[in-house]
Amino acid sequence: MEFKHISVLLEECIENLNIKENGIYVDGTLGGAGHSKEIAKRLGQNGLLIGIDQDENAIKAASEKLSNMMDRVKLVRDNFSNLSYVLESLGILGFDGLLLDLGVSSHQLDEAERGFSYMNDAPLDMRMDNRNILTAKDIVNNYSEQDLEDIIKSYGEEKWAKRIAQFIVKFRNDEEIVTTHQLVDIIKRAIPKGARIDGPHPAKRTFQAIRIEVNGELDIIKNTIEAAVEKLNKGGRICIITFHSLEDRIVKNAFRALSNPCTCPTEFPICQCNKKPTVKIITRKPILPTDEELEVNPRSRSAKLRVIEKI
Repeated sequence: MEFKHISVLLEECIENLNIKENGIYVDGTLGGAGHSKEIAKRLGQNGLLIGIDQDENAIKAASEKLSNMMDRVKLVRDNFSNLSYVLESLGILGFDGLLLDLGVSSHQLDEAERGFSYMNDAPLDMRMDNRNILTAKDIVNNYSEQDLEDIIKSYGEEKWAKRIAQFIVKFRNDEEIVTTHQLVDIIKRAIPKGARIDGPHPAKRTFQAIRIEVNGELDIIKNTIEAAVEKLNKGGRICIITFHSLEDRIVKNAFRALSNPCTCPTEFPICQCNKKPTVKIITRKPILPTDEELEVNPRSRSAKLRVIEKI
C-alpha cells in the first residue's frame, strides 16, 4: 500500500520550529515524511534533518519521498525514545529542534492487515515495529481480567472497561480471539445498546488502549522530552503533537516541570532548592487545527500542538 498521510498542523509546526538554514533537526515520528519534507526544504547545505521511525514501511516511503534531499537527510529505523543513542551514533553533540507527532499514523490505520483499525477485519497485531514480540492478540488472550480492565480504563478512558474485560475473558475461555472484528463484536456486546447511541465507535477507546499497551507509547514520552532538552542547543525548540488527553497531560506536565523545576514549598519567599528552568513554554495554550484543516483532514480534530524553547 502507498504510504498516504496528511501531515497534521504542518504550517504551525514549521513556524514554531523556527528553522535555521544550517541547523540540525529531528523528526522523531517520520511517518509519511510530510513534516520532514518541509523541514528539509528549509535547510541549507550545512543543515541536517534526522528522520526516526520504528515502522519499516515509513522508512521505505520516506526514502522515496525525500530521495532528492538525501544530501541533508539521514533516516534511522528506531524508536524516538532512543534519541540520545541515535544522536551519539551520528556524532552529534547538540541539535536545534525536535518534532514528535504522537499516536498512530494514517497509513497504519489504513493498512488493514496491521490490525490497528476496528473498521477492517484483520489479525490482531497493532505493532508499530514488527520486530517487537508483543501483539494485541497476546494481550487479549493472555492478560488477566484485572489487567485488561486496568489497561482499558487507564489508556482508553473507557467507562465500560470492567464489562469489556469480563466479556473478553468469557469469550476466550471457549475460543481464542484472533481478529479485530472478533474483538469489536465482543466490545459491542459488552457495552449496553443504550450507551452506544452517541459518541465515537464503541471499540475506539478499547483499541486505543490495547495499541498503547502493545507499543508502550505513554511510558516513553516524559523521558524522551527530558533527554531531548539535555541535547538541545540554546534557542532550540521542541514541538509535540498529541491526539488524546493522556498524551497531552504527560507533555504538558513535562514541559511545566522543565520550565518551573523549583520544589520549594509555596510559602518560601525565596527559592532554596536552586533548581533553574531549562526551557520556556512558547504555547501557554495548545495550538489547535483550523476549521480549514478540519475540513481537509477530519483525523486532525483532536490534535494539539505544544512548544518549548531551550533557554
